[in-house]
Amino acid sequence: MQSTEISSLGEFGLINRLTANLPRVNQSTIYGVGDDAAVINYPETDVLVTTDLLLEGVHFDLTYVPLRHLGYKAAVVNFSDIYAMNGRPRQITVSLGISKRFTVEHIEELYAGIRLACEIYGVDIVGGDTTSSRQGLVISITCIGDAAKGDAVYRNGAADTDLICVSGDLGAAYMGLQLLEREKAASTGQRDFTPDFHGKEYLVERQLKPEARKDIIEELKKAAIKPTAMMDISDGLSSELLHICKQSKTGCRIYEDRIPIDYQTAIMAEELGMNLVTAALNGGEDYELLFTVPLHTHDIVERISGVKVIGYITKEDLGCAMITRDGNEITLRAQGWNPLA
Repeated sequence: MQSTEISSLGEFGLINRLTANLPRVNQSTIYGVGDDAAVINYPETDVLVTTDLLLEGVHFDLTYVPLRHLGYKAAVVNFSDIYAMNGRPRQITVSLGISKRFTVEHIEELYAGIRLACEIYGVDIVGGDTTSSRQGLVISITCIGDAAKGDAVYRNGAADTDLICVSGDLGAAYMGLQLLEREKAASTGQRDFTPDFHGKEYLVERQLKPEARKDIIEELKKAAIKPTAMMDISDGLSSELLHICKQSKTGCRIYEDRIPIDYQTAIMAEELGMNLVTAALNGGEDYELLFTVPLHTHDIVERISGVKVIGYITKEDLGCAMITRDGNEITLRAQGWNPLA
């Protein structure tokens, strides 16, 4: 790979190189990169805004995270937040803090992942910023989206007897992280080390290249179901469910044997001597959707591929608990990812 010093281009030269020939796919994007500010227009919908900050050494490890995958993931986790509001992502701004060990080609590789995510999900890159960093790579992405008037779904709308649903399967991204960390440790001091991911490729993909569940949002709309509350699962199922219950002033019951877990996740947990359900409850970074729907929609929501009913909302004074396979109740605790810990 060619190595071009970033200083040889300067800030605006780098931005021009990264954003050359950006397409515009959304009518709400009036003007993107190239001026003091982007111009966007949402005349008839509610605007949704989210932002995510990723720090090297805290949120990602470049020992095993390819820059292109990192760029893709950095964009997708923001899209996921917009979908979790029952909206659609439209634009992003990308701001980077770059240390001197990175070349222009490195940052182009990162941007290639961001651009690929935007192409797949139909999102415009409309601006951002670059600056130097003394602590490695810093990525800050802000995503703007929209929802039709009255369509946005919040965390505070769950009600007694609502069904609790999740998309996909849980715990795989966390197990993927454990696998990557294990192979990193095994490679210490070895020059020609080849990591062993055989039979566990799904776990690695879930950690390095997550997808936002645009498909589930579309299926819910086709079924004429608007969730009463919704979040994406970034910090772990237990943490997110407790957020919904706290803001909705409710309790909940979920069933251990209904939590969807992939076979590879189970095998990896057994290899590492980890409790499988704990990993599914607290692992995080699955970016699946957790949502509640009225009880009368049970038969409809169960027919949606990729969605599973795992429990129900209760009155607040009953608290939040998981019913184990043997019928006992275990109090749910927020033990997921804490970026400030």
